[in-house]
Amino acid sequence: MVVALIIICEVGFWVLLALGLGARYLLRWRRTSVVLLLCEPVLELVLFAATAWDLKNGAEPGWAHGLAAVYIGYTVAYGHYTIRWLDGHAAHRLAGGPRPAGPPRYGMPRARHEGALWLRTLLAAAVATALLQGAVWYVGDGGDVSSLRSFQWTALRAAALHGLIALTYLVWPKKAPAGTAGLPVEARTEKEGARR
Repeated sequence: MVVALIIICEVGFWVLLALGLGARYLLRWRRTSVVLLLCEPVLELVLFAATAWDLKNGAEPGWAHGLAAVYIGYTVAYGHYTIRWLDGHAAHRLAGGPRPAGPPRYGMPRARHEGALWLRTLLAAAVATALLQGAVWYVGDGGDVSSLRSFQWTALRAAALHGLIALTYLVWPKKAPAGTAGLPVEARTEKEGARR
């Protein structure tokens, strides 16, 4: 049941996002769009409640419960970021808005960007680990919680690995091509595209 609910929540996230952005930019229904986008966190609350209910009714803690915690952690950390990113692209494509700026590509700006993404991954791991720890305490000594512990370590390893990758951008920053160092990101992109 939990795996099916995770799939439903993921599909629901994208459906609500498409409906919200469509209402905002195609139909010009801003209030409806806001309501639809505010329904996104409800999906995670439903998943959390269903997972807790499943454990309360005596389900053996398994990988599905761990996956649910990791999914909730990811959407807490990256959900708003994803919505904002897609909103910028929808405004550009559907409403004639400016092209959204891409992430910085070189030097310290890129290192800061990667560091900010790593902080989101760290938040996702912290939320998942806390939810999993709550599940471990909830199950108590009566059940096998090894799969929950395994997902805790997986979340922490993912955060550590992402941290190492982000650190490489700080230690070995990528240098801008010659002649583009002082240009804004958009101008650098156009100049690099012209060379290809």
